Amino acid sequence: MNPFARWLDRRFAAMQENLMSRHYDEVQNIYQTMRGWRHDYHNHIQTMLALLKAQEQDTGTAGKGASFAEAAKPLKDYLLSLNDDLRQVDTVIKTGNIMIDAILNSKLSLIQKKGIEVNAKAVVPHSVAISEIDLCNILGNLLDNAMEACLRQMPEQKRFIRVYIGILKKQLYISVSNSMGKQVKRSGGRFLTHKQGMHGFGLIRIDQTVKKYGGYINRKQEEGVFVTEILLPQSEIKE
Repeated sequence: MNPFARWLDRRFAAMQENLMSRHYDEVQNIYQTMRGWRHDYHNHIQTMLALLKAQEQDTGTAGKGASFAEAAKPLKDYLLSLNDDLRQVDTVIKTGNIMIDAILNSKLSLIQKKGIEVNAKAVVPHSVAISEIDLCNILGNLLDNAMEACLRQMPEQKRFIRVYIGILKKQLYISVSNSMGKQVKRSGGRFLTHKQGMHGFGLIRIDQTVKKYGGYINRKQEEGVFVTEILLPQSEIKE
């Protein structure tokens, strides 16, 4: 690689790290705010339902329970409907690690809105050795690539993304698999992105980050499914 190419590579790496840092801070803030709002919203509905029930009982004692129950039924049904909707707007992932929860839930919620089936499981400790920015970079790029691969499929094809994150032999294990339409081309042992220009830079950043931690990455495709597996040691990074 010539000096200009190395300089350009460092510039893009610094730019993306800065963007990912700001993105992570924004997502984490929104995620924590939404968790608080969801808790308060649920409490408001439960309080109103309790007040309705108490009013029904008081009116019933006075011999007018039936008429009040009829009048209150539309409001009660509406509150119950809101409560059911709230349960459905729950987070996809709850690991207890706020950083992983924030990035996964923001990406997976977007993926589901695109009509892509999601199957995700993450079991991780509250803190991991890899920096939050680097992990945000890896997960964000992996899920962006998986979603774009699904969206390139024909409408009649089944679209899905499967995510698993856990600790395997004291290493952080990340697996992302997705359905795909066409086979991904390879060149010199490397899979080539369908994205044009610098948009494929995310794949390079994933590889660079894994290498930074002395980790392992494996990509494979078989029978309409593309899989990326990553292992990251839970120890100090290599300088």
